[in-house]
Amino acid sequence: MSDRDHQQLHTGSTIGAGVSGVETVNAPILIVDDQPDIVQLLSTILTIDGYRAVHTTTDPTRALSLIETIHPHLILLDLSMPQMDGFAVMAQVRERLGQNRFLPILVLTADNALPTRRRALASGATDFLTKPFDHIEVRLRVGNLLRMQAMHLALHGHADRLEQEVRERTAELERARLETLSALAMAAEFRDDATGQHTRRVADLAARIAGALGLPDDAITRLMQAAPLHDVGKIGIPDEILLKPARLTSSEREYMKRHTLIGAELLSVGQSATLRLARRIALTHHERWDGYGYPSGLAGPDIPLEGRIVALADTWDALIHERPYKPAWPQDAALSEIAQLRGSQFDPAVVDAFFDVMQLAS
Repeated sequence: MSDRDHQQLHTGSTIGAGVSGVETVNAPILIVDDQPDIVQLLSTILTIDGYRAVHTTTDPTRALSLIETIHPHLILLDLSMPQMDGFAVMAQVRERLGQNRFLPILVLTADNALPTRRRALASGATDFLTKPFDHIEVRLRVGNLLRMQAMHLALHGHADRLEQEVRERTAELERARLETLSALAMAAEFRDDATGQHTRRVADLAARIAGALGLPDDAITRLMQAAPLHDVGKIGIPDEILLKPARLTSSEREYMKRHTLIGAELLSVGQSATLRLARRIALTHHERWDGYGYPSGLAGPDIPLEGRIVALADTWDALIHERPYKPAWPQDAALSEIAQLRGSQFDPAVVDAFFDVMQLAS
């Protein structure tokens, strides 16, 4: 470096410090140029200007690995280099980082022709420095680009925080919805089950059947959370139908069937995975394997698996517990009934898993 270069560096250093800003002096900077004297000159300019994380290489093939290691906020990149020119480096960077990550690239070139500048901009260049360099221009352009990157990172961080806040708020709302709907389900359950434990027993048995079927743990957990809401729609069924001690008339049975649709409507207020699952269960737990169920007459595998599981768990619990309209069945009779309904009302695989659960429990 010449004495004249040193003089210009020291003369301009206070200007450089002013434009760099305290918030950017620690920003990692990468210089890629095959000429060691150019690398040394730029490194000295930036170091005197107060930048504390200046990294350099004269080997363009190392540029990508250095970028992934030091995560620079700015690259000073020569266009004309052997082995790999600046255009090839920018192509690698664009391919690896994608279009969504902003990384300023200050191109170093002695070719100021318009086609070259246009090609560089199209390749990902942000700004240009023309060789030979004006030292003050180096400081100004580097400072501007680093401030641009700092603002981009600040905005990106703010957006991330806002997105996190939205996710947290959405999760809170979903939890509140789930708690409210669970309370409604419990209120509905207490009307025809004095203990109010039917929904919990159904959820527990459904989870054990799901385990016997080999469902993953997260699916079983979600089923445990969703299954207690299967009869939430009963909140919309009048007592004279829900609690009628005698056989329902045809019109009363049709009205009773509406609890599946009412439940699905109540559960459509949320978009969480648990509430979506609860809605599917509420809507399909009275469908039958043979297609003669309600409300849609679905058959076989067209019925969601969780609906098939809860259908059996719900029927089993209703059989072995007393209701206003019936006494509790003996367990042997209830087991025989479930076996008889294999392949007609219930999915054979679900019935087999149920008997595996019963055998383990005995």
